Amino acid sequence: MNAYLFLFLAIICEVIATSSLKLSNGFTQLGFTIITIVGYSASFYLLSLTLKTMHVGIAYAIWSGIGIVLVSLIAWFFFKQSLDLAALIGMGLIMAGVVVINVFSKVAGH
Repeated sequence: MNAYLFLFLAIICEVIATSSLKLSNGFTQLGFTIITIVGYSASFYLLSLTLKTMHVGIAYAIWSGIGIVLVSLIAWFFFKQSLDLAALIGMGLIMAGVVVINVFSKVAGH
């Protein structure tokens, strides 16, 4: 169960770092640049802890799928970037894939 906790925290750190990367304005805003560097560093460290007990392909599929959806939602709400129907359907399919991996895969590390 710790693997999923570490993975969840890694995803949150990565989403914060990616959002801060947008706000860093090409690393010209020091505060957001620091948040970006610390966030990515923490996310990779937490991912490395996850990979001690979870297959890398499964961890990365969950990481990227949830990360894509969360970053897209943050961009929609906070940066006023639009999402059309195709983008929403695509994100729904990504989330469906994450669910299928976690519920039905024998290698997901249940």
